[in-house]
Amino acid sequence: MAEAHQAVAFQFTVTPEGIDLQLSHQALTEIYLSVLRSWKKRLIRLKNSVITGVYPASPSSWLFVVIAILATMYTRSDPSMGLIAKIQELIEFGPIQLNCQTVLSAVLFSTMLWLSLIFTMRMCLKQLLSYHRWMFEPRGKMTNTTKVWLTLVRIFSGRQPLLYSYQGSLPNLPVPAVKDTIKRYLESVQPLKNPEEFERMTSLAANFESCLGNRLQWYLKLKALWASNYVSDWWEEYIYLRGRGPIMVNSNYYGMDFLYVTPTPLQAARAGNTLHAAFMYRRKLNKEEVKPVSTVIPLCAAQCERIFNTTRTPGEETDSVQHWQDSDYVAVYHRGRYFRLRMYSAGRLLSPREVESQVQKILDDPSSPSPGEEKLGALTAGDRIPWAKARKEYFSSGLNKRSLDCIEKAAFFVTLDDDEQGMMGEDPAASLDRYAKSLLHGKCYDRWFDKSFSVVIYKNGKNGLNAEHSWADAPVVAHLWERRVTVSTAVRLTSLTPCCLTIQAYLLPPVCPQCQEKIAQSLSIAQALADDVDFHVFSFRDFGKGMIKKFRISPDAFIQLVLQLAYYRDRGAFCLTYEASMTRLFREGRTETVRSCSNESCAFIRALEGGEGAEVCRRLLRQASEKHQSLYRHAMTGAGIDRHLFCLYVVSKYLGVESPFLNEVLSEPWRLSTSQTPVQQVELFDLVNHPEYVSCGGGFGPVADDGYGVSYSIVGENMINFHISCKHSCPQTDSHKYGGLIRQALLDLQLLFCPDQKDPSKADLRQTKKDM
Repeated sequence: MAEAHQAVAFQFTVTPEGIDLQLSHQALTEIYLSVLRSWKKRLIRLKNSVITGVYPASPSSWLFVVIAILATMYTRSDPSMGLIAKIQELIEFGPIQLNCQTVLSAVLFSTMLWLSLIFTMRMCLKQLLSYHRWMFEPRGKMTNTTKVWLTLVRIFSGRQPLLYSYQGSLPNLPVPAVKDTIKRYLESVQPLKNPEEFERMTSLAANFESCLGNRLQWYLKLKALWASNYVSDWWEEYIYLRGRGPIMVNSNYYGMDFLYVTPTPLQAARAGNTLHAAFMYRRKLNKEEVKPVSTVIPLCAAQCERIFNTTRTPGEETDSVQHWQDSDYVAVYHRGRYFRLRMYSAGRLLSPREVESQVQKILDDPSSPSPGEEKLGALTAGDRIPWAKARKEYFSSGLNKRSLDCIEKAAFFVTLDDDEQGMMGEDPAASLDRYAKSLLHGKCYDRWFDKSFSVVIYKNGKNGLNAEHSWADAPVVAHLWERRVTVSTAVRLTSLTPCCLTIQAYLLPPVCPQCQEKIAQSLSIAQALADDVDFHVFSFRDFGKGMIKKFRISPDAFIQLVLQLAYYRDRGAFCLTYEASMTRLFREGRTETVRSCSNESCAFIRALEGGEGAEVCRRLLRQASEKHQSLYRHAMTGAGIDRHLFCLYVVSKYLGVESPFLNEVLSEPWRLSTSQTPVQQVELFDLVNHPEYVSCGGGFGPVADDGYGVSYSIVGENMINFHISCKHSCPQTDSHKYGGLIRQALLDLQLLFCPDQKDPSKADLRQTKKDM
C-alpha cells in the first residue's frame, strides 16, 4: 500500500560521546495542536451532555429556582414545608455560621426541586410523544384533542434543542400483542395464497398463538423493560452483522449527485469542496448543532453518532461495528494506491482550495501500486469469513496492521475514479444505468465497502457515495448527502493555489502470495455478483406528486400501487411486497416493514385488469390507498408485523425451540422490495427557480434472486425517479422491461382521473414539462 509519511517527533542515536537527541519541532507542534483539539472536543461534548441532560429545561434555570427559593425565604415563608430545616439539621457543621447553613440548605433544596421538575417535565414530554393518534386523522381535519396535545408538546419541548436533546424523552418501542400481530399477518398473506394454503397457515398461526407465542412474548416484554429498544440491537446483529455473504450489492446502497448539473468538471476541485463540506457537517454534528429531524414530533438521532470514523470489522462468526471518537484525515484510493489525506493543519480545517491542491498531488503521483495493493479492497467485497481469516493472518501485526488501521480509522473513504459518469453521451438512459452500477459496486476492489460510507469522485467532476448498512439506515446518510451536495455547490470554485502541505507516499512491502490468492478469490466472487446485477434508472417527468394530490391520493400509496400493477403485468401474479418504514418516533428506532400488497390493492388491480368501469376502479384505488396509509401509520407507531415476528423468532432460537409457523414466516421471499428516498431538507433546494439542481436519489441491489429492488424518490411537484435492480441470472426478471411497465402503469392510473387526457403532454402536463 501507499501511505502518507507519519511524522516522527524525535530521533536519537547512541554515540561514544553520549546520546544524540534530535527533536522535530514541527511534529511536536502538531502533537500539541492535536491534543488541544481533542480536549476542546471533550469539553464541547461535556457541555452538550449537561445541556442535553437537563433538557427541556436549561442549566440557567437552576439559578432562577435558587433565587426564587431564597427570595421566598426572606419574606419569612417556607416553600419547602419544613424540608430546608431538615436538610439544615443533616448538614450542621461547627465552623459554619447559621446563616451560611441556611443558605446552603436552601440551595440543596432548590437543586433537588429543580431536578424533580426536570424529571417531571421529561416524563410529561415522554407521555406526550407517546401519543400517535394524530397520524390517523384525516389531513386538514385536526381534532381538538390533537390541537391541545400539539400545544402541550410545544410548551414542554423547550427552546433551541440540540441534536440529542430529545433522546431521553422519546418513548420506548412498544411490544404488540401476539394476537394482533398474527391477525395482521394473516390478513397480509391472504391475497397471496390459495384457500388450502391460507387455511394451513391459519392453523399454524392458531397453534403458535395458543402454545409457544405467549411464552416467547414474555421474554420480549422483559427485554422491552430493560432495553431502550427491543428490536434494534438484534436487528443490527442478526440481519446485518451475522450475514456471511458479500455486503457489496446485497447490503450496501448508493446515492447519486445532481442529475443535470456538474458544478465543476475538475476532479480535484470537486473533491476539495466535497471533502471540506463533509468535515464541516461533522463539525456541526460534534457540536450537536444539527437540528433534530422532526415531522410533527422529533425523530430519534441515535444513528447520527456513527456517521463518521466508523467501520465494519469482519469476524468468522459475526462482524462488529467499530467507532472512533475522532479522525483528522480521510483514506484515499487512486489507481491502485492508498493515501492518507490529512484535513487539518495547525489545528485548522483545510479550506476547499487547500484540499483541492492535496488531491491534485495524489492525481499527479506517478508511483505504481505494490503487488497485492491494487485489488486489496476486494476482500471487503467478497464473503466475510475469508476476509476475517485473511485479516487475522496477514493484517494483525506490523506495517500491514498499521496500514489497515489507517484505512479503518479514517473519517470516511474516498475513491478518485478514472471513469466518467453521469447523464451524458448519445444515450443518457444507458449512462444512468452505468452510473448506478458504478456507485453500487465499482470495479469490486476500488471501494472500501466496510467503511460507514465511501465518497466516489469521478474524472469529470461527478460524484456519489456508497454506504454500509449495518450502522444506520438510508435517511441518516441521505441527510448528510443533501447537506454535502448543497453546501459544496455553494462554495466558490477556483483554480489551484499553492499549499504548504505535501502528500508523500511510500510503498509498503508487497503483499505475500498467499494473501494475494485470498484477494483473487474474493474478487472472483464479487465480480460474479456485480456482473449479475441488472440495473435501470430513469426519471418520470410526465407528472408528479402535484397531480397525484389533485386525485386526493397519497403519492407514496399511488406509487406502491403502480409498482404492484407493473409486477402483476410482468409475472401474472401478486407477490409479498416490502416497503421500508421508519420507527424513529421511538428511542433507537430503525425500520419496520409495510406489507404493501393487501386485499384492497389486489382488488383494485384485478378490477383494472378485468376491464371494470373507471368509477369502480377509482373507488377501489382510493380504498387501496387508504389501506396502505393505515398500514404505514401502524408500522411507524410500533404496531408493525415483521419486527415483532423476527424478535419472537430470535427468542425461540435462544430457547432452542422450533416453531413451524415462525420458520415459514421468516423464510418467505420478498420478490418486490421497495423504498422511498424522501427529500428531508426541502429548504436547501429551490426547485422552482433552479429545477436543474435535483438529485436522482439512490438505490440498492435486489433482495431476492428472482425479484426486484425498487427505490424511488418524489422530487418537487413534477418528477419521480426510479432505481430498479434485478439479476441477469433469473430469466423471469428484466429491469428495463419492468421499468417500461412502471411507466405505462403510471400513465394508465392517470387516465382513470383524466380520461380526456389521452396525450400526457396536454393541459397540466404541458405546464409540467414547461416547468422542468
